Amino acid sequence: MKNYLIVGAGFSGAVIAERLVNQLDCRVVVIDERDHIGGNCHTKRDSETGVMVHTYGPHIFNTDNLEVWDYIQKFGKFEPFVNRVKIVYKGQVYSMPINLHTINQFYGKTLNPKEAREFVEGLSDKSIGEPRNFEEQAMKFIGRDLYRAFFYGYTKKQWGCEPSELPASILKRLPVRFNYNDNYYNNPIQGIPVDGYTAIFEKLLDHKNIEVRLSTKFDRKFDTAGYDHVFYTGPIDSFFEYRHGRLSYRTVYFEKHVTDGDYQGNPVINYSEESVPYTRVHEHKHFTPWESHDKTVYFREYSKETTESDIPYYPKRLSADMKILEKYQDEVEKLAGYTFLGRLATYRYMDMHHVIAEALTASKKFIDSAR
Repeated sequence: MKNYLIVGAGFSGAVIAERLVNQLDCRVVVIDERDHIGGNCHTKRDSETGVMVHTYGPHIFNTDNLEVWDYIQKFGKFEPFVNRVKIVYKGQVYSMPINLHTINQFYGKTLNPKEAREFVEGLSDKSIGEPRNFEEQAMKFIGRDLYRAFFYGYTKKQWGCEPSELPASILKRLPVRFNYNDNYYNNPIQGIPVDGYTAIFEKLLDHKNIEVRLSTKFDRKFDTAGYDHVFYTGPIDSFFEYRHGRLSYRTVYFEKHVTDGDYQGNPVINYSEESVPYTRVHEHKHFTPWESHDKTVYFREYSKETTESDIPYYPKRLSADMKILEKYQDEVEKLAGYTFLGRLATYRYMDMHHVIAEALTASKKFIDSAR
């Protein structure tokens, strides 16, 4: 019987573990340096309000991948959920992503879809050819006014640098719509697990041949001699003890508040002005509209640079980072008996469905080769 080690109990690690023990005659040990499973998708009931809280910030499952959707539903029931994000700018509340209502409200107009498209095209900066960064992408896409109102200040707070230093690809994930659709996501499948995400991880890892060890840190001194293969989902630079330097991440932290009733009437409200120190406020009772709670818990979210003691969230992927990453990737290619996967181990921005899809593909490839 083969023995496999999985570093990290987030979706990458949990999916790999589930696939291995159900497809191969093997034993799996999953370790995580935190005291809980689920990684950044961990959820738990708030002790004061009874509200199901997304411990590390909002997670709305959304995908267009039917294989991923069919797979994850085996481990929990999902309720449909449409994420309708609002944004506050100069004392007014607007819809995000930018849509026909946002455009008409911001400019005090009553444009129809065709008129709005032509209007926004007239605002765009025609002098920009191929956008080289976030700012140029925005200026070419929506013009200066909408960019300065809804993206410039928010992006500086979120990423801790000028938007002109960030890659254009970040903004490509944010659509502009010329209708009144205020659904934050484009993916057709959207939902939130009824019992929270932690319950899904418990089922993924519920097998007699899976052992979970929490509060267990992995480093190069960790004894891997008894394992036939290691699946690593932690930070790639940490694995190599930062020998080529640290990759830059942004992290977030939260300021918790509890009050009676309903605080803001919406799950997520962003604050785009630099004068407001937090990036957004999320009120978690609105992620479970099928539940009823007298009290509410909401969090103000702040962004900052990641230090040694922080949990990395968002890879910045600046030009200097990419040069460092290339050196680490060269090291990975020389390793035998290891698979690197997930957001931290590959230093990529990945949503939940991307992580699950990658883990399913990686596990199938490994299982096929092991048989």
